[in-house]
This record gives sequence, C-alpha cells and structure tokens, in this order.
Amino acid sequence: MSTRNDPGTLSDPLRELIRSFEAGEERALARAISVVENEDGGFEALLEALHDGVGNARRIGLTGPPGAGKSTLTALLALELRDRGHRVGVIAVDPTSPFTGGALLGDRIRMNELATEPHIFIRSMASRGSIGGLATTTRETADLMDAFGCDRILLETVGVGQSELEIAGSADTTVVILVPESGDAIQAMKAGLMEVADVFVVNKADRPGADRLRKELEVMKAVRSGSAMKGVPAHHGVDLSRIAESRRSATDPGAPEHEATPPEPPVPAWDPPVLKTVGSTGEGVDELMEAIDAHFQRLEESGELVERRASGKVAHCRAVVDRAIARHADARLRERLPEHEAELRDGLVSPYALARSLLDELMAGEGPS
Repeated sequence: MSTRNDPGTLSDPLRELIRSFEAGEERALARAISVVENEDGGFEALLEALHDGVGNARRIGLTGPPGAGKSTLTALLALELRDRGHRVGVIAVDPTSPFTGGALLGDRIRMNELATEPHIFIRSMASRGSIGGLATTTRETADLMDAFGCDRILLETVGVGQSELEIAGSADTTVVILVPESGDAIQAMKAGLMEVADVFVVNKADRPGADRLRKELEVMKAVRSGSAMKGVPAHHGVDLSRIAESRRSATDPGAPEHEATPPEPPVPAWDPPVLKTVGSTGEGVDELMEAIDAHFQRLEESGELVERRASGKVAHCRAVVDRAIARHADARLRERLPEHEAELRDGLVSPYALARSLLDELMAGEGPS
C-alpha cells in the first residue's frame, strides 16, 4: 500500500525532500537518487511514498560491448526525444573497479553536452559488482525519474558481454549496439545478446565490415528462429518434397495428387530489425526511433507490455528481498566472524563448517528486519 498520503516511517528531512520532489525541483530528484543509491536510512520508505507516480514512462535499454558508441547514440536519442516534446531521463551505468570500488563514470564525461539541455536529466551510476551490468538500484532510480515526470527513460548499461539479460527485465525495449569490430554474430550469440535484443544496431556503419556484420546477424536470427533454410532447394537444386510426393502417389494411387501443406510454424510476435547507424553524424537515428516506437506499439497490441512489466515487478520484489537479507546477513557476519578468524586462519575449522554454523545462527534469529 502506498504511503504518498500517509508517509509513516519517513523522517522529517525525507518528508521535506518529497515536498521539493513533487514541486518539480531537479535538485530534489538528484538528492532522492543519492538517498536510494547509497541506501541511506528510510530509502525504501521514500520509494514507497513516491510509488503511486510510477508506471507512466517508457524505458529503453541500450547495451553492447565497450566502444560500440552507446553513449553517443544515447545522447542522440535523448535529444531527439526531447525535441519531440518528451521529458527524458538518462541513466548511464559504468563498471565498478574490483580493486577500488570506484567507477570512472565516463558516460557523464561523454554526455557532458547534455548536462545543460532543458528537459533532460542525466545520472551516472556505478554497477557496484552487479552481475548483469545494472546496479541494484538502477530500476529504483528509473522509478524516481518516472515519478518525477520523465516520460522517456534511457538505460545505458556497462556492456560486459556475458550477463546483459538483466536489462531485459528493466526496459520495455532493449537495443543491442554492435560495431564492425565487435566480432562475428556467433560471439554475440554466446554473449546472450541474441536473446536480449528487440532491436539490433550496427553502429559506426561507415567502417569496413558493417554490411558483413549486418548479414551475419540476419543469418543468426534466421538460424535461431529455425527458418534459415526455408525456401532453399536441396542439394544440386533437387526438390526432395516433390520426390516424396511422387513416391506416395505410386504406392497409394487413391491418394490425392497434392496433399494439404503442413501448417507453417507460428510467426514470432516481433522480428528484431537490424539497423545501421553512424553516431558521429546522426545517420540512421530516425530509423532507430521508428523501430523503437514500432516495437512498443507491438507490445501494446499483443498485451506483452503488461506481461513484461508485471514480470519486472515480481523480479524487483525478489531483488528487494535479496538485498534486505544480504544486508542483514552482512551485519551479522561482521559481528560474528572476527570471533572465529583465528580458528579459520590456523586451519582449526573449515570455511564450510564455519559458514554452516553462522548460517544456522542467522536462520535461528529473527530474520531480516
């Protein structure tokens, strides 16, 4: 149940923050995102209080390998959407260093020209080790932008390659951006990008190899759908179906000359287009916008949009529970582990036995708060 009209456990500073947020102050949006990203006290109460305003924005994910030009295309799309009268939120997720825990936040640097543009709000975030390339709080940041009135939200991910499926649960439409140097389409399949993509983009298409990559992607799509050999005659052009038909007629003279053609396999609801763009000149951006709009329209017409967003809410709930459990477990571990470190270092107890003992203590406790 929302607490928009009944703030409940909200502190006075958070109540004041909500008032500024609802008054449309961008500084309040920035502060709210910081509260959520840092998991400051009461951050979930803040999200709950603003939840009634969530659900109006279209969310577009952009992913692909590093160097594919994601930031450039994201900036171009943001400007195009703004020029069409939309209020745009941009979330750029950068990888976190496994050594320092920091992030370069290069997307903020590369999209600096958007910082002063009206009706465009940019937030760079660190992935903080999130497996799928999205920070744990990325969806919640998008929710805050949604509640603030951004009706188009662009989610640009790290693009690490192997685990980008997480973005599919956070976006209505996912755009996979590749470049001729990205490698062949089979590598893209290994990375799971074929399953994620609603739209493929071959960026930097003015470079050699762009047409080859586009053709490979088309072939890989056909292989995945099982239609790669449809309409292709048998070896040396021999039509084996005609031979089989003549044999049936010879063995069964009463059989009709032409039997009913087997039904075609069901046509997929959406066939991801493969587009070419040149981010440095803006070439192909209009076609990309058309494809994104067409995909969203198909989602609405098929009812899949409702299903996708409902599945995303369930996944988000699980993530919130996981985060609460992890936070509680980490606190207990910090309390108890130092007592056993000497035993562990001296080999008097195995990591497994100690972990089992600590888990038993945790499970016997009151559970996450």
